[in-house]
Amino acid sequence: MTASPTHTNQLPDADVVLIGAGIMSATLSSMLTLLDPELRILVLEKAPDSAGESSEAWNNAGTGHSGYCELNYMPDPADGSKPRHIAEQFHLTRQWWAHLVRQGLLDPTDFVHTTPHMNLVFGRDDVAYLRRRVDTLRADPLFAEMEHTEDPDTIAQWAPLTMEGRADSDEPMAAARHPRGTDVDFGALTSALLSIGSTEVRAGHTVTGFESRASGWMVRGSTTAGPFAVHAKTVFVGAGGFALRLLQKARIPEVRGYAVLPVGAAFYRCSTPAVVARHDAKVYGQADVGAPPMSVPHLDRRVVDGEEHLLFGPYATFSTKLLKHGRLSDFFTTVRPDNLHAIAAAGLQNLSLVSFLVKELAASPSRKFAQLQRFFPRARRNEWTLLPAGQRAQLVKPDRKKIGVLQQGTELVVSADGSIAGLIGASPGASTAVPIMVDLLKQAFPAQWHGGWKSQIAAAVPDLGRTDWTTEAVTRSHHETDAALGLSPVSSE
Repeated sequence: MTASPTHTNQLPDADVVLIGAGIMSATLSSMLTLLDPELRILVLEKAPDSAGESSEAWNNAGTGHSGYCELNYMPDPADGSKPRHIAEQFHLTRQWWAHLVRQGLLDPTDFVHTTPHMNLVFGRDDVAYLRRRVDTLRADPLFAEMEHTEDPDTIAQWAPLTMEGRADSDEPMAAARHPRGTDVDFGALTSALLSIGSTEVRAGHTVTGFESRASGWMVRGSTTAGPFAVHAKTVFVGAGGFALRLLQKARIPEVRGYAVLPVGAAFYRCSTPAVVARHDAKVYGQADVGAPPMSVPHLDRRVVDGEEHLLFGPYATFSTKLLKHGRLSDFFTTVRPDNLHAIAAAGLQNLSLVSFLVKELAASPSRKFAQLQRFFPRARRNEWTLLPAGQRAQLVKPDRKKIGVLQQGTELVVSADGSIAGLIGASPGASTAVPIMVDLLKQAFPAQWHGGWKSQIAAAVPDLGRTDWTTEAVTRSHHETDAALGLSPVSSE
């Protein structure tokens, strides 16, 4: 008996198909909706709901990455170029959020809260490093409000839990603080952005392939009810760790040579009210030698679903999955003849990373908890739970000199005709979503960009393209954005 052919559900044509219902697709959707409300925008998500992977609140650290205190962005304390770049990007992202709040489209209390960002370092070498770092950054108007201290009493005032139990210690310590840090629930933000306008989100829709057409792309996939297909003029792949695999399936030459390496993480979480109430900061330390770019230890205040918690980590984990809810075969499906040499080279050039991961994976629970007690000496184990976080795909970018470079950050890949694009890589992607999506608009929609979209975005994000970051301009812009988002930076007194 011959089985009857499976019927393919042909979905209505879309102007834009966004693959993956995370923060990147949500940001792009919100922009397109305001720029052209007539566009038919369809989001395809393989999970049962939006923001189920890296954007979900407990799958990331909720940091509004601003370059203030992430020491891994500035290994040379005299070179503040990368922190500055990230600070600019996050400021533009905040301006977009503020614009949506003024339009009555977002409620900032649902997703963003003031939480000072701090550094806490130990030992003479790191104390000297932090002093030089702060001196360098203070000269930049974007970091002019940064504070620095080597006084234990001041550190105790800024972050009491970090100093209790150190009375007999004569170890050199130093701290830095910026009052305009934030904690962001990117899961709540993603859901709110996707609810703007008439964007349609179809959960449980797994994209499996593409067919290039003269008028765009035929996107094919599957659901529990059977296969589906939808035609789109433009496609954006914002599928987190799985984005590279999908771009490879589209066979665009621009993605040749790129690779990703899976990096997992876990965090300790404390929800004991008496403990949580005594810590209001994200306190970053110095990463161990060989640690991956996203593994700077930090003790964070978090606000998720209106409730306060503390988070400490990350602890590196290992899996060949590229999504938290993916498969062990995920990484191997991205390996191609054109990127195999880059993967091998990246591994050989980062042997310290391999050594670090081996030690992390072999660490006992007692050793893991001792890392937390380095920041919070009186932490009690019965008040902390170890949670698995999201899975990341660390970018390996082809490079002529080094063959393959393990790169921190993200990479926007756009086809020559602009009809399909995707974002590969990891942190600090969520915090820099707006400038990345602006770059996408320029490349994928050039006619619309020059025909009016550019001026609309400029009105919503007034500092886009700014080069004269004077103290006056930064102060005014920060005050306007903070006011719209309901944020009140901590007092410096």
